[in-house]
Amino acid sequence: MTKRRATTRRPKSSGSAPRRGWALARLWMLYGLLLMVALVGIWTLYLDSVVREKFEGKKWALPARVYARPLELYQGQTLTPALFEQELRALGYRFEDNANTPGQVLKKVSAGSHEVVYHIHSRGFDFWDKKEVARKFMLRVNNNSVQGLIDLAGADLPLVRMEPEEIGGFYPADKEDRLLVRLSDLPPLLGETLLAVEDKNFLDHHGVSPLAIVRAAWLNATRSDGGLQGGSTITQQLVKNFYLTNERSVLRRKIPEAIMAMLLEVHYSKSEILETYINEIFLGQSGDREIHGFALAAQHYFRQPLRELKTHELALLVGLVKGASYYNPWRNPERAKSRRNVVLAVMHKEGLISEQQLKAAQAAPLGIVAKGEARTTTYPAFMDLVKRQLKQDYKESDLRSEGLRIFTTLSPMVQRQAEKSMKLRVEQLEKQFRTKDVQGGMVVTSVGGGEILALLGDKDPRFSGFNRALDAKRPVGSLIKPFVYLTALEIPQQYNLGTIISDAPVSYKSGGKWWSPKNADKKDHGDIPLYKGLAYSYNQSTARLGMTIGLDRVAKTIKQAGYAGDVPKLPAILLGSIDMSPLEVAGMYHTIAAEGVFTPIHAIREVLAADGKPLKRYPLELEQRFSIESTFQLQYALQRTLREGTGRSAYNQIPSHIDLAGKTGTTDDQRDSWFAGFSGEHLAVVWLGRDNNSATPLSGAGGAMQVWADFMKQVPTRSLEQIPPAGVSFDWLDTATGKLSAETCEGAVWLPLRDEFRPLDSVDCHQDRNPLKSLWQRIVN
Repeated sequence: MTKRRATTRRPKSSGSAPRRGWALARLWMLYGLLLMVALVGIWTLYLDSVVREKFEGKKWALPARVYARPLELYQGQTLTPALFEQELRALGYRFEDNANTPGQVLKKVSAGSHEVVYHIHSRGFDFWDKKEVARKFMLRVNNNSVQGLIDLAGADLPLVRMEPEEIGGFYPADKEDRLLVRLSDLPPLLGETLLAVEDKNFLDHHGVSPLAIVRAAWLNATRSDGGLQGGSTITQQLVKNFYLTNERSVLRRKIPEAIMAMLLEVHYSKSEILETYINEIFLGQSGDREIHGFALAAQHYFRQPLRELKTHELALLVGLVKGASYYNPWRNPERAKSRRNVVLAVMHKEGLISEQQLKAAQAAPLGIVAKGEARTTTYPAFMDLVKRQLKQDYKESDLRSEGLRIFTTLSPMVQRQAEKSMKLRVEQLEKQFRTKDVQGGMVVTSVGGGEILALLGDKDPRFSGFNRALDAKRPVGSLIKPFVYLTALEIPQQYNLGTIISDAPVSYKSGGKWWSPKNADKKDHGDIPLYKGLAYSYNQSTARLGMTIGLDRVAKTIKQAGYAGDVPKLPAILLGSIDMSPLEVAGMYHTIAAEGVFTPIHAIREVLAADGKPLKRYPLELEQRFSIESTFQLQYALQRTLREGTGRSAYNQIPSHIDLAGKTGTTDDQRDSWFAGFSGEHLAVVWLGRDNNSATPLSGAGGAMQVWADFMKQVPTRSLEQIPPAGVSFDWLDTATGKLSAETCEGAVWLPLRDEFRPLDSVDCHQDRNPLKSLWQRIVN
């Protein structure tokens, strides 16, 4: 029997199983670590792509900027010192004891005379046609006229074009607004102060400063004033503003912020990072528009270019970096001033300013503009028109992102006078008539060029809702009458201003009903010269004349004058039963003021791309639609309207030596008060009424014309030309027969006549030559 060998088994070690477990655990930990490294690597690569894509691509959606027309100065120009200085202040010019740097003005008033001398250092500007360089020049104004315009060398300057005022913009969907600036264009003191306050070690760290983080943590743990010390570098602040949200969690913001900051430092230079930061940092709010970057903040708070800011103003902007809302200088002026002075103390500590400069700067007021003046869009009704016209040629997205520069026709000087006239006169009328809810619209254009110089859509010029100048279409009443008379004057060999027409009662059948208009004074005036029917706005004579020459002809004239809507061929249109907006009326009356030349009235001059390349020109379109001979006669009749007719009270305000022309308009129950009138330089149309179309106590002469007269009294303008064109000459006509007369004849009136349309017969007034009687007739007529 075979014996089985006995075997001895080793007892199992009690530590072998745990060792294998730890080994397995270490393996899984290694796998996890490798996975984490891989994920972090992938995440870092993703963040790297995000950093580079945005930083190297188009960093910002830049809004289109809209500019007013520049103030152009030239010899002989009508210019009042008060309005000129208002214009300079709106552009941010400072009145100083010298004019050594751009944006400064020195004013000298000559004792015992009306002469004012200005030494001005302009800023220069890149216009669509040329670059205007910054220059020093002298402007001499005497008796409200430019009498001298010379450079520092004493040479006469034919023209100086000031930089235009920015009046608005079309902002991106996120409402961020900024003006881009290069580091080389910054005031050195700004950059030095920013680094001293926000990141003293900016040039030494690689995006993150561990020492700054530890120092901030220590200060936050030990301070008792409730304030928090930040530890972020400028690079980290840029990442937070440029790439991330305001999420406070470590995983979602703090860690990505640190990684992206270091990645920025790897790929880009310190100067590129700092320049982007200076253009990106949030520094305030204007309504729903965000103010980003120091260049725009300088305009927002001080209405000054960044390079012109003084030490204490730069310090305020740097102080706002810590919290633009918390240190808002309008809401919290003392808090803002305290923060500014802290920044000034840092500037002194770092040797950037002297002790004397520190004390002077800390004692200075904040110097910010009034809160209401900080808004960039100060002319909402005009901007509404600009937007409508631009949308015919540009996409909305391009206007909000491509940085276009849009040059418009708005004259801030004229706009401000229009606003003042409307606001004060409407307040006075409401008080005088114990009424309320009177609203208004107004359009002012240049004569000849058709440029819209001012536009009001509400009696409150800052109101940005319903735009009455564009959208309030109301019956125009007697404003239509000049086009009836123009139609007659254009008919060969039939009518002149002395042609006798009848103001007897009239009745015409229209739509199955009889139409029988009456004069406003409820009187019949018999046979009258044609000009008188217009000057006194007689309804009966106008209706009779219009029906005689034909509704088709009158409708054609209205369309030729510039009205784009339909003209119903009904008798009532002869007295203004047609709805128009103030803008449409302005377009038609401009054709009269421009001697029969039609020009589409417009608000835009030029559009440039962000790089200055012209994109769209808006050339002047001219078309002679009525004869200059007829329109000169019509202008003269409209001058008689103001001298003797329904508009004669305008000269209670306007100096008598200024020749103006115009026409009142009043609708049934005085629901609408209109006036349209012009000088040789400005055309203005005013409407007053109520939005609910209820009756008012205002006639055309008692309401809208008062606003118009206030405006014309204040705005520098020139008289209408009194020299007749070729083919027209003045002569004496008999008001009873329409025949040629003589100066000493009773009933003679001095009127312009087309040479080929002159009457062939003369009245025999030999027996009427009573010198005293003739003198009286000359005064009356």
